[in-house]
Amino acid sequence: MNKIKVGVLGATGMVGQQYIKLLAQHPWFEVAYVAASPGSAGKTYRDAVSGRWQMAFDVPEKVADLVVQDANNANLAEKKCVFVFSALDMDKQKTRELENAYAAIGIPVVSNASAHRSSDDVPMLIPEINHEHISIIAAQRSKHGWQKGFVAVKPNCSLQSYMTPVFALLQAGYEVRKMIITTMQAVSGAGYPGVPSLDMIDNIVPLIGGEEEKSEMEPCKILGHVVDGHIVNDESIKISAHCNRVPVVDGHTACVSLEFGDKKPALDEIKKIWRDFRALPQELNLPSAPLQPIIYREEANRPQPRKDRDADKGMAVSVGRLRQCNVFDIRFVGLSHNTVRGAAGGGILNAELLKAKGYFD
Repeated sequence: MNKIKVGVLGATGMVGQQYIKLLAQHPWFEVAYVAASPGSAGKTYRDAVSGRWQMAFDVPEKVADLVVQDANNANLAEKKCVFVFSALDMDKQKTRELENAYAAIGIPVVSNASAHRSSDDVPMLIPEINHEHISIIAAQRSKHGWQKGFVAVKPNCSLQSYMTPVFALLQAGYEVRKMIITTMQAVSGAGYPGVPSLDMIDNIVPLIGGEEEKSEMEPCKILGHVVDGHIVNDESIKISAHCNRVPVVDGHTACVSLEFGDKKPALDEIKKIWRDFRALPQELNLPSAPLQPIIYREEANRPQPRKDRDADKGMAVSVGRLRQCNVFDIRFVGLSHNTVRGAAGGGILNAELLKAKGYFD
């Protein structure tokens, strides 16, 4: 099988590096183009990340000698790649304009950036939950006059640790009326060099700018529906989020309390729903899809970031401590790998879904 040539925008940053790592042995995709800020442009990728490479192995040889291009010039990517992964870390308006510029010249954009998450014609995908949202791409292309290009995004990294378990319960027929979420988010979520060490050692920072707003709004779009060329949010669940930065390298943890409607599942039934849950990525056997999207841990003190973040290629959600809640109905703890499932791995899974559905043809 001839691999599809792909590009990575923002390739020198933390998420960009994770893309380079995860794509090194990918069966469908091959990195043929890397782009970053003007300060990195003109250097080999090896030199551009010298002293700041954060992955656990050396820069892949196939990428090391690629010359980094200026990500601000979309035209440089023409004929170099079929589509690009966007790990841009820029002003939202500039990111939105730049991603549109790539789409306008026929290069689809699979993005990690938040700039387009509120655009009602851009799918914000967790493939196990809302894969049908990719149908909006036809309307998006028509609206902008794009022939081959489009933009698809993934949601905020912390949502991955609880949205799939919640969706599994919704799919099983249980109404969720209210959610209270307290996240404990790893420092890698802030990029590199990220949060200063003196702020994190022996400390918890109870503020991540904009994170609580994202956590309360993005689920509404993910659970929404495509209607007449745009995505209509589902605002039936009231959500309250508390987001904290904790001294953990990788792995976002969420403590979640749920209130159901009149029909309330028993705890054993919830565990069975989670263990049995499978969705389209598993049916299609997508390369990055976890075999079991939700892994329930029976141990009283699990999940834990260090022990559970890498479950099933770092793409599964680990859940535990399911019990009755004294205020709502149930409470549980969820965990996912924030730079894999929550970032680059999630973007790659989105691209695999789009490829399987013919959007790169």
